Amino acid sequence: MPGASGVRAPSRLLIPRPLMTTAPRALDTPLPGRCAAPRASRRFIAFYGLATFGFWMAVMTPVIVTMALKVNQLAPDSKETTLAWVLGIGAFVAMIANPVAGLFSDRTRSRFGMRRPWLVGGALLGLAGLIIVAVSPSVWLLMLGWSLAQLAYNAVLAALMALMPDQIHESQRGAVGGLLGMCMPAGILAGVYMAQAASSLAQMFLLPAGLFTVFVFLLCANMRDRLAPAQAAQALSLSGFIRSFMINPRGASDFLWAFASRFLLLLGIATLMTYQVFYMLDKLSISTEAVPDKMFLSTLVSCVAIVLSSLASGWLSDRCGRRKAFVLIAALIYAAGLLVIGMADDFRGLLWGVGVCGLGQGMYVAVDLALVTEVLPNPDEAAKDLGLFNLASAMPQSVAPVIAPLFLAMGGPQNYGSLFTAAAAFAGLGALAVLPIRKVR
Repeated sequence: MPGASGVRAPSRLLIPRPLMTTAPRALDTPLPGRCAAPRASRRFIAFYGLATFGFWMAVMTPVIVTMALKVNQLAPDSKETTLAWVLGIGAFVAMIANPVAGLFSDRTRSRFGMRRPWLVGGALLGLAGLIIVAVSPSVWLLMLGWSLAQLAYNAVLAALMALMPDQIHESQRGAVGGLLGMCMPAGILAGVYMAQAASSLAQMFLLPAGLFTVFVFLLCANMRDRLAPAQAAQALSLSGFIRSFMINPRGASDFLWAFASRFLLLLGIATLMTYQVFYMLDKLSISTEAVPDKMFLSTLVSCVAIVLSSLASGWLSDRCGRRKAFVLIAALIYAAGLLVIGMADDFRGLLWGVGVCGLGQGMYVAVDLALVTEVLPNPDEAAKDLGLFNLASAMPQSVAPVIAPLFLAMGGPQNYGSLFTAAAAFAGLGALAVLPIRKVR
């Protein structure tokens, strides 16, 4: 009612509405559709890193250790060929599953969010696939179980990578990318250690996968997932499904240059990973019995360098607000490391080269992911586009073994100097490929 002076008392409606929207969200309140990601809490970043660490532990332990032991158990007379078929088919499934799962994650309409169903469902299905692998009495069942695990885990990977643009503010992406970059080597070391400590082959498969499933549940319980728009997704025809994976070079040139940079650098990395054992045997004349210990030492040096470089580079990239310079320098450092390896004539020289490569790789994986999230063709299809981008990491693993014999044969058989010089050239071209990118500094 009017006051004594005749002036009406202020109404509560005069309270500025923006002040009513600044209260923090509860954890069970979903994020709205596509908008600028808020600054992520340390709690969420910790669980995000833990889930990513668990992913690499669950996926890479079979590739590096346990699958070979299982194949040797089932087909000892043809173990090399059988292992190649099992891992090759699994890699093909992974290559297809990642972008396809990303596309459907982007189109998911669920009260649980867009990413949570794929994270939880993929982790559980992947665990089921590895249970099949662990108890498999035949190669065919082993192949089926591993293909199922790769299908499921790459659906998880698509959702995990999409959390970066969904949940992480641009000013944090370098530091978070650095954390995620160290998760792969740390996960590999943890998985190998767990395999050594396990009392049976089945435990070697299931302990890392079981822990990963727990980490995914922790992440999902501490995440405000993004919700897709309320309206139903437009029906997707077969032709529309195919067109959705086509990138327009004019509208997404930055994304394509980033793809080329990743492909070329990963071609150098795949060359080192594929031929390091043969390099030790043929060029350094290390005995077969000594190779496992030498490989462990080499991997340890590489992992330490990756972890230190990844954390420092991601933080520094955020501080100075630059991405391209870090990616370029990282690729050049990796190229320099490959040249050191190509010129080495003893194991100490190899370790020096591997250490330099680790510094470059750590810097690259930390900042490159942050760069890519800022040049996505369509932010509303982040999971699908990042799934396509992951092909730049997967394809070099198939291309490197095909082209490597050409360089090994130059100037004589087993010319590892020529091979690693070529690998360094690919990495150098990967550095140059970021220069035309315009949207990111």
